[in-house]
Amino acid sequence: MGMFMAVLNDTTLLVALPTLIRVLHMSSLLAIWVMLSYMVTQTILVLTVGRFSDMYGRKRWYVAGFALFTTASLAAGFVSNGLALLIIRAIQAIGGSLVLGNATAIVADAFPRKQLGLALGINSIVIAVGMVLGPVLGGLLVTLFNWRWVFWFNVPVGIVGTLWAARQLHDVTKPLQGQRIDFAGNVSYMLSLLGALIAITWGGIVGWHAPVVLIAAISAAAGFAFFIRWENTAPSPLLNLSLFRIRAFAMGNLSNLFIAMARGAIVLLFIFYFQGARGEDALEAGISVIPMAMAMGIIAPVSGWVADRIGARMLATAGAIVMGIGLIGFATTISLNTPYIDIASWLVIAGIGNGLFNSPNTSAIMRAVNAHERGIAAGTRTMLLNTGNVFSIGMVLALVASTVPHPVMLAIFSGQPAHVDHTALTNFLRGLSLAFSVMAMMAFISAALSFLREPKHAAALHEAHAASQ
Repeated sequence: MGMFMAVLNDTTLLVALPTLIRVLHMSSLLAIWVMLSYMVTQTILVLTVGRFSDMYGRKRWYVAGFALFTTASLAAGFVSNGLALLIIRAIQAIGGSLVLGNATAIVADAFPRKQLGLALGINSIVIAVGMVLGPVLGGLLVTLFNWRWVFWFNVPVGIVGTLWAARQLHDVTKPLQGQRIDFAGNVSYMLSLLGALIAITWGGIVGWHAPVVLIAAISAAAGFAFFIRWENTAPSPLLNLSLFRIRAFAMGNLSNLFIAMARGAIVLLFIFYFQGARGEDALEAGISVIPMAMAMGIIAPVSGWVADRIGARMLATAGAIVMGIGLIGFATTISLNTPYIDIASWLVIAGIGNGLFNSPNTSAIMRAVNAHERGIAAGTRTMLLNTGNVFSIGMVLALVASTVPHPVMLAIFSGQPAHVDHTALTNFLRGLSLAFSVMAMMAFISAALSFLREPKHAAALHEAHAASQ
């Protein structure tokens, strides 16, 4: 229920974003940060949430997250300007981080290790269903009602989820004793992530030599250097770097980071393509991106089941390669007149790659650690996944923005291609092709990292040791 709500929230907003830009009179930069505020807040908090859940139990934080997310969703529908929406989205993300930061650990607690791949595969079906329904639902709500219902539809789902979680869940692992919150780690990580994202998004839109870009880049570098140094010596580190000495954990998380950078902006770019370049409405755009989610939903549980028997290495590596091939397909075929069947075919290929990668990789990460470390392991995985998604969006929008003037980009982002001449649209499509090419490179890096994980026999020995602990 929690994963379903989180995915719906993301995908419905993407479809509604061009409408929100027009109605709330948002600039391109503000629109980007309305999206990023949710992801950045969630990314910053998710490791702390994992630590909290290991220290105090998972249920209370999960239920509290559901309730806060639901309340913020109600408030978001009443905003009258983009800045207010940005702030409420950040509050909403606090609730979302409490849900997502615990979801994988709760699944790992509930299922034996030999069934974990299948269990996470079933979880992937829920994610895929959310990805299928989200764009269509977002298009229907914007077309038939108004943009406010893009947030209000979360409320009944959130109420049911909060009550159901409070009644049904219970903690099955004992909380850790003597742990503390790493405030210095939280602050330095926040500064490094925010600095990097401000530099990327501002640089792509206002220019790379702007003072704010230079200051943000320096802040990112200094914050990250301090973060790594501090985490190596902190008594209760936010990011347990010792876990990265476990090869399966390290390679699984690093490949997860790069695959997120490869796929994080796919739906967003196609929403802008269908609405901003081809002039389709929100519902048509939402329906157009469904094939990728459907393919993922079919493949993910099968790959999870197979991974329980043969290991994650080859499946996840193949998935990342297939994802890269799909992205190359986007880069080489996209134009104003590309037949939809061609786009749908490449979306299916990308979805197959996504499904092959997700369940085996997540299962391998969670199997690599002891039961009392699952909260921080799930938090680490989600943090790196979100970091990849955030950088994917910031990176590709900066690439696209560098190919067209700011007024043209705003017209395309707001779904008004009639205000853009043919030359500008051609340049925009060139930017899309460049973005997909860079994303393909990220997918192939992910494949290389995935291949470096332990072979199945070595991973099995390590998992047996982790289980005994």
